[in-house]
Amino acid sequence: MILYAARASKSIAFYCSRRSKTSFNSLKIRLIFFSAYFHCDCPSKGISHEENNITIGTDPISLSEAQLGNLILTTIEEKPLAFSYKTWICSDQLRAVVHDPVLFVRVLHSIRRRPRVALRFFRWAKDQPGFYHSEFAFCTILDILIQGNLIHSAYSVMECVVSLNMHGIVDVLINEHSDLDVSIKLLNILLWLYTKKSMVDQCLLVFDKMVRGGFLPDVKNCNRILRMLRDRDLVSKAKEMYRTMGENGIIPSTVTYNTLLDAYCKGDEVHQALHLFLEMQKRACSPNDVTYNVLINGFAKKGEFDQARGFLKEMLSLGLEVTAYTFNPLISGYCKKGMIVEAQKVGEEMSTRGVTPTVSTYNIFMSAFCKMRKMDEARKRFTEMLGNNLIPDIVSYNTLIHGYCQLGDLKQASMLFHELTNREQSPTVVTYNIMMDGHCKHGDLEDALRLKEEMINRGILPDVYTFTILVTGCFRVGNLRLAKQLFDEMSVRGLELDRFAYTALIVGELRLGDINKAMNLQEEMITKGFPPDLITYNIFVDGLSKLGNLKDACELLRMMEDLGFMPDHITYTSIIHAHLVIGQLKGAREVLFEMRSKGLSPSVVTYTVLIHAHAEKGKLEMALMYFSEMQEKGIMPNVITYNALINGLCKMRRMNQACRYFSDMEIEGIAPNKYTYTILINEHGNSGNWCEALRLYKEMLDKDIRPDHCTHSALLKHLDKDHRLHAIECLDHILEDDER
Repeated sequence: MILYAARASKSIAFYCSRRSKTSFNSLKIRLIFFSAYFHCDCPSKGISHEENNITIGTDPISLSEAQLGNLILTTIEEKPLAFSYKTWICSDQLRAVVHDPVLFVRVLHSIRRRPRVALRFFRWAKDQPGFYHSEFAFCTILDILIQGNLIHSAYSVMECVVSLNMHGIVDVLINEHSDLDVSIKLLNILLWLYTKKSMVDQCLLVFDKMVRGGFLPDVKNCNRILRMLRDRDLVSKAKEMYRTMGENGIIPSTVTYNTLLDAYCKGDEVHQALHLFLEMQKRACSPNDVTYNVLINGFAKKGEFDQARGFLKEMLSLGLEVTAYTFNPLISGYCKKGMIVEAQKVGEEMSTRGVTPTVSTYNIFMSAFCKMRKMDEARKRFTEMLGNNLIPDIVSYNTLIHGYCQLGDLKQASMLFHELTNREQSPTVVTYNIMMDGHCKHGDLEDALRLKEEMINRGILPDVYTFTILVTGCFRVGNLRLAKQLFDEMSVRGLELDRFAYTALIVGELRLGDINKAMNLQEEMITKGFPPDLITYNIFVDGLSKLGNLKDACELLRMMEDLGFMPDHITYTSIIHAHLVIGQLKGAREVLFEMRSKGLSPSVVTYTVLIHAHAEKGKLEMALMYFSEMQEKGIMPNVITYNALINGLCKMRRMNQACRYFSDMEIEGIAPNKYTYTILINEHGNSGNWCEALRLYKEMLDKDIRPDHCTHSALLKHLDKDHRLHAIECLDHILEDDER
């Protein structure tokens, strides 16, 4: 301790001479070397009253640190609240101690046997004007507190060190402190605080200095740092730290391995995770349920379901507890791959093992069914969740609302939206964005704008996506003036256009046929730090194709490849569609062949445009061939695909086949829409099959599918005025019978 105090005094004298130009009496420094008070009993026991007979006004330099320490103790005895608050007024002798950093350190040492008193005096002194906040003063009190086993108080003082940005205390504790155990405890407290405050750079710096100096950090602190690195996707730094731990003999715990395994899995390095898991077992470090849950999650996300299920089996054989956190990743993984049957089997296994599904479990299934446009199944899960006394969260509502909006069922979406508020849950900006997007896509710009105002009135601020959705809606209906107003409002609110916003604006300009404005936006996008990506190129390829600039679109496709962008199925589908629009069926098939030669699989959209074009041209065998091919490849047709095929069959008067595919739709759980019914009603009307046309119309109404002008025109176009009146009366009778 004598050596530490001497170093402290020299360093304080050096720093102060540089900072404040104050010259210190060399006697002050030398006194530390020869002071006997750093290893004597408490001054209150070792100094007589005669020795401590001090009067106000005596020169404090003439008093020893022991006498000053004793003055502190006697002051507290006489005045119990002394030094308890920063405005407390002390004697001139003690005031001088506050202004003398060397003397302050020595006085603290003189009362080290009374750590609580030392802490009270320190806390008072540090808040006084003119107090010099040196690392040595803080190290001194921290040393006293650790020696006195006042860990909580040491933690509090170290918090003050961090708040004052006194990061140099690390070097003092490593290089200037003589008690190794105390230094390690204090360094670990410092590390803990740095991790709590998420100070990554300081954590890594302290860790590095500790191991270089032979001070081994506690493995719990190492785990905290690793967790912080994982959460910031700094996997390479986490690997480096783990390697350093091993080189310096810091034994990893199960938590260490779990954290690293999670980092690897999140970084899509599942096979490295597997190697680490094997290393964990070799070191006889027992994996727990968290270990297996992390691995199952990682491999399920990667789509390696056999490996994930293998971990589940191993987990069960070890008797570890399985929960929803174990099964949810498998269910989610299967759902994302469109393997809903397998996902349902995992859900059934979950129930068999007595594991209660969570809100997240139901949300996963609802999201999957919504993407498949099976809203009845999604709603069934929602009802089941309520039946199990689980409260749906905002994700549950947003998922269903989005699903209905995608289908154009704004009535159901609005009902859920109002139910959300009635359940005392607040819609978020995401909820409002979903609703606004649904209205915009169906031409209801006025309702979308009303929702925006409602959102603002409820204190929910619109974000970039809000304005992007509304501007896109304006482009869709050709309201350029309003689009400009919204764009200006966005700027006034300080919202910066992001990649998504620029992309939407480019789509809008291309939809309006203004290629130059679209190109200008792309240039602006680049200057803002958003270089064109595959999506940008796809938008331009699609836009040019729809504008009839097939040659330019094909040239852009080649340019993409030259720049290193591999065209995807969206790029090729745009080119295929452009060929089909101008009647070049052969050219479209050639592009399809090129697409396949590049290892790209056609999507449901690719097949749908091919089926539609060939059916329109009366080439039904080709259309049916594409329809069969997509099913063989596991690509599920959607309602638009069926509509295209049914329409082609109806035009060729192949009504039996058309009706068979209509029945297949319902068997497959694909709900027909108003266009499906209108196509069939129209052709039954053309064929004089009036009863079937009426039956389909009634079925349409029963399913709450709203007919439009085209439906009514198809239903009544072959009837003269008298027959039309008779048909309406017949229809009224059918509906009345149904109500009875």
